[in-house]
This record gives sequence, structure tokens and C-alpha cells, in this order.
Amino acid sequence: MKRILLFILPILIIVAAAFVALGIFQVRSEEHKLMDDLQRRAKAIAESMDLSAKFLLQNNDLRSAQRLVEKFQNRERLQGCVVYDKEGNILAVTDRFADWRDKEKPYIKDILSGKTARGSLEQFKDYSIYSYTLPVLDDDNNVLGAVEILYDTSYVFVRLTEIWKRISLTLIILIVCILIIAFFIQRQIFTLPVQRLTEWFTHFQKGETDEMHSIKDKDELGKLANEVEQAALTLRVARRAISKEATHRLEAKDLWTESRLKDLIHSKLGDNSLFVVSNREPYMHVMNKTTGKPTCIRPASGVVTAINPILYACGGVWVAHGSGEMDRKFTNSKNKLGVPPEDNRYILKRVWLNKEEEEGYYYGFSNEGLWPLCHITHTRPTFREADWQMYKKVNQKFADAILEELPQKSPFIFIQDYHFTLMGKMIKEKRPDATVALFWHIPWPNCEVFSICPYQQEILDGMLGCDLVGFHVQYHCNNFLETANRLLECRVDMEKSSVIRSGHETLIRPFPISIDGYFSNDTPDVLAKEVEAIRREYDIDGKIVGIGVERIDYTKGLAERFLAIDRFLEKYPEYKNKFVFVQLAAPSRTHIKRYHDFMGEIDELVDKINWKHSSGNWKPIIYLKKHFSSDEIKPYYALGDLCVVSSLHDGMNLVAKEYIAAKNDLMGTLILSRFTGAAKELTDAVQINPYSIEEFADSIRFAVAMPVEEKRRRMQNMRQNIHENNIYRWAANIITELTSIRKG
Repeated sequence: MKRILLFILPILIIVAAAFVALGIFQVRSEEHKLMDDLQRRAKAIAESMDLSAKFLLQNNDLRSAQRLVEKFQNRERLQGCVVYDKEGNILAVTDRFADWRDKEKPYIKDILSGKTARGSLEQFKDYSIYSYTLPVLDDDNNVLGAVEILYDTSYVFVRLTEIWKRISLTLIILIVCILIIAFFIQRQIFTLPVQRLTEWFTHFQKGETDEMHSIKDKDELGKLANEVEQAALTLRVARRAISKEATHRLEAKDLWTESRLKDLIHSKLGDNSLFVVSNREPYMHVMNKTTGKPTCIRPASGVVTAINPILYACGGVWVAHGSGEMDRKFTNSKNKLGVPPEDNRYILKRVWLNKEEEEGYYYGFSNEGLWPLCHITHTRPTFREADWQMYKKVNQKFADAILEELPQKSPFIFIQDYHFTLMGKMIKEKRPDATVALFWHIPWPNCEVFSICPYQQEILDGMLGCDLVGFHVQYHCNNFLETANRLLECRVDMEKSSVIRSGHETLIRPFPISIDGYFSNDTPDVLAKEVEAIRREYDIDGKIVGIGVERIDYTKGLAERFLAIDRFLEKYPEYKNKFVFVQLAAPSRTHIKRYHDFMGEIDELVDKINWKHSSGNWKPIIYLKKHFSSDEIKPYYALGDLCVVSSLHDGMNLVAKEYIAAKNDLMGTLILSRFTGAAKELTDAVQINPYSIEEFADSIRFAVAMPVEEKRRRMQNMRQNIHENNIYRWAANIITELTSIRKG
């Protein structure tokens, strides 16, 4: 026993020292994490109180101040909330923490004079309190007062004590196990038999033998060898079973859901938040023209449709242009607010643009330059130097806005679309530790077309500043790789699908975007009533109804669609008075002359076709020119016996997928342009060349006359596709690719 102790004592000392060091590190790390969590919670509450406190301090409304602090008193571990005036006097404090009035607080005056927030531990009575104090400023940056958030820290110390107890118990168990093992080894002196056993087990691991009873000894070693053989064989069987199960799970293509994405993001990103940048904001505050009151809407946008479910699932920060007329009234002093309004899941930070910036960056360079350049729809792109300079300025403005929000360690940034081609490089120059991805929501043209752009090198350099650039389909990836290879001094790795420029590698990947699986239909009776109301309003009861949902944009093939309807009624007159097409058309970019002129062209074309074919109260095209919310669109999807997507060139087109998702009864047909990214996935749609009006008209006839069973089969297949390949799978693929870059 003495020999065992002399042999094992240095090991025990090393193990104990390692555990103590590990314990110190773990406790400090946990303490730092818990305190950071306290600060984030306190900061979030303080910022949410900022706007309300500003108004009541300006009006010296003491009663409202007390109601404000009492509103937050039931939050978990929250001890109290305090509102101070600009002299540092308490105006309101949570009732259950009224004793706080008696405490000396010299730091308050420092915060008010310095106009900076402060978080620290404060001793109160016989315990510690975490205090976070935020100065409240008016629009001229003058101090109005301050709000203070007080959190109980007792659970922090309880948690740290538990960690020490767990480490100590583990150390004791480990020491006992080491002593038992050492004693057993000392008793069993069998060097040669062990070598024989080791040799056999080596062969077994390599799969060179499955034989039993390879060691024939009848002593204790022989028995041990037999048990090892049995255990090894059991492990082999289990390994094969696990491998088989994993294969089955992979083949089954397990459904991606919000909760599964949340788990993946937690495992991949850990405590790191996701930061999203886009031009279009997910929630917009506007004036309701009917009631005259502010209201919050979710604008119709493919980017919003795609990204909102991701941040809704995992939280984070979304930086976007605050374009709503009432947006400023609903943000705090940091231009932030929690969204959605009814259930704050993530932070929206709004960036303000003046008219000159919006005109040059958005309407000018983005939508008169890059948009027609990438869509190749016979509209000449316009590039003005002033627009380019404003585009660069706004890209830098957004980059600065998101840099303010980034944590100190290894953030993940997800940039959206052609509005921010320069931002990736701008961010990486300031934060090389950041992992940056750009997703391009529109097509990428071939090299000859892109070379038209006079700022081609700066745009490509900006995009290649990112770690990952994503497109909808492989074809657009190939176009980008060819463009970089021909227009830049770089190395393109076609096998790896990457571009190396100035020592930095950017991965180029296809990520077909989608939607949130099936549309929820929790209230089918309400939906049915909405559908019937539409039928009555437009007198289309008993009619075959086609539906179209688009912005009024020359890339969407609206003119071709209406000409095809015209030709369809000419070739198949038996459908007059039986068929009607409802077009939801949202005005878009009306400041741009091409869009303004195009809107007039479509108005004239619709009037001409309706005049040509109308009979009595019936007209073939119902043209609804206004903005529709996502909830307003749903009954139209349900109404449509067929949906037409006739884009002349499109990155993906989510309208096609939304229509499919809405058809719970499987009774609907999708007519889809083959020049959309969606056509690569939705092969059961009736695919068309929108430029061929004759083919287009015949396809409408085919869709209308299609047998019910074929309609149901096609729709079921397409619904299964978007159900499995939903927005959560899209996000999971991007997150997985991003984290693999960091690991690499």
C-alpha cells in the first residue's frame, strides 16, 4: 500500500492542482458570464425605459414616473427601478425597494455630469446589488435625469459556490478511482499476458479478427480477456447500429423547425449574437390614414420574409434603414427598439438617411444601376458618379452603425443584398476577427454584362472582403466566379468554389432561399369568410380565379402576363365570363422615371384588355394597385385556382413558394417562369417562357383544364419540397458554413 501511495502521490498532486486551476478558471469565467448577463438584462430594461422616462421628465410627471418603475418590478431577479431628476434626486422608486432612498449614491452625479451609462456592484445593507444607471437625454443632448436598474446578485454567488462543490466532489471521486485502479494494477503483475491481450485487441480494432476466445488462459487474465472480447464486439455492433441510424436520419431529411434552428445556432454560435444588415426594415411605423394614429406594419419584402423567422428564433440585432414616417417616435436615444412590438424577440436598430442620401444610394446607384444590370431585362442601367459617391457614403454609414453594436469577441454579421456590396470590406478592416457573410438576393449576371459597371473592381473588392458570399443557385455562383477570375487579379479555386484575393479567401456557395414551411391556418373559418368577402366584393363567385402578387417592376413580366391572358381569351373564348385574373400590384420606386413610366404602361394595357373582352359586369383582369400586408395577401392565395409568376429574370421568387404553402387543400396550380431560381426546385409547376406569349397562353389553358388528381399530385410534391427545404434549413446551412470558416 505504501508503494502505491509513493507511486501515485505525484499524480494525485498534479490532478488536484489541475482541478484547482480549472476551478478558478471556470468560476472566473462563469462569474464574468453571469455579470455580463446581468449588465445586458439591466441595459435592455434601462433602454426600454429611456423613451418613456424622457417624456415624463420633460413634463415632470411624478405619477407616471411611479407607474413606470412599478411596471418592471415583477421581472426575474429585478430588485428595483429608480428614476432621478437632473439634480440626482429620486423622483420614483419601486415600492418594495424604498430603502434605496437612504443610501448614499455619489456615482449618480458623476453619471449625470459625464452623460455616460455605468454598471457596477453596490453594497447595500449586508448584501450586494448590481446597479446599471443610464442618463436620460433630450433631443439637444441635455441631461433630463437618469434611470437606474437594480438586480439581485445573490444567485451569482450561489452559482459559484455550486461550481466549487461540484469540482471538489469530482476531484474526490477521481482521487478514489485513481487509488483503486493503482491498487488493482499493483496486485496484478502480468506484463506478458497483457502484451498478448494488447496485441489481440490491436488486431480487433483494425477489424482483422472477429474470433472469440483468442486467449485461452483460465486464470483471472483469461476471464478478463473474454470480457474484453465481449465488450469489444458489443461496441462494434453498437457502432454499426449508430452508423445505420445516422444514415437513416440523413436519408429521412429531418424537418428543420424554429426550435431546431435555435438549438443549432446555440451550439454553433454559443453566446455570440447574430447581426443582420439590410436596407428594408422588418417592422415599420406609419400613420394609419383611416384612424390618424401610428401603426406598426411588416412590409412585404422577400428579404423580410426570409430573415425575420431566423432572428425571431434566435434573437440578435437587425440594422436597417428607418423609412417609416413615424419610425423616430418609437426608438430610444440609441435608435433601437424591441420587435415584434407585441413580443420582443430581437433588437431593431434604425439608421436614418436624408433625402439626398436615399436618392443617390437607393434610387440612384442601387436601383437605376445595379438592379437593371443584374436582371438583364432590356432596361439600360444608369451609373452617375454622384450616386456612386453617395452609395459609398451610405455603406460606410451602415458599417459604422453595426460596428457600434458588435461585441468584443468574434461576432457574426449577415449582410443582405446588392445595397451593401462595400460593407463587408469596411467591417473587416475595423474588425478582422468578425465573420462576415453577404447574401445576394437577385441574379448575378455573366462577366460581359457586369463589366459594364464603371465601379466593377471596387464592388468586387467589397464583396470579397466577406468570408462567405451566397447566391440562390449554382448558376449565379458560376457567373460570379467567372467575373472575379476575368476582372480581378486573384486566384479562383473552382474545385473549392472560392476566390483568394490579397491573401483573403472568400467562399462562394448556393443557398436556395425559402419560406417558413406551411402557412399557419389556425382560423380556417376566418380565412373562408375573408375569401367569400373578396368573391362578393368583385362579383367573381363561381369563376375560375388566377392570382398574381408582385411589386410593379419591369422585371416581373407583368406586361407579358396580361398579353398572355389576352391571347388565352382569344384562342379559348369559351372561358370568357368564366375566368378572371386578380393582380395585387404594389407601387414601387415611383421616384424613378422608368418605374413611373412602366406603371402608366401597365395601367393602359389593363384598360385596353378589359375593354376588349369585358361583357356586362365581367372583366378579365381585376387590377388592385396598392400595398398589401402579408396577412391581407393570404386570402387571395387561398382564393386563387392558379397563381402566375412570370418574372423575366429573378433570383428566387418567394411568391411562388408562398402560394404553394397557402394551398392546404392542394387545389391549385402554379404557372412559373423558368427564369426564376424557384424553377430549379419546383419542377412540378407548369413552367413557361414568359417571352413566348403563345406558349404562355396555352399554359394557362393547360393549368385551367388540368385534372384534379394531377393538380393535387403536383401541389403535394411542391409542398413537400418547401416544407423540407424551408427557411430554417436555409439559415442552418449558412450558419454551418459560417462557423466552419471560423474553425478553419
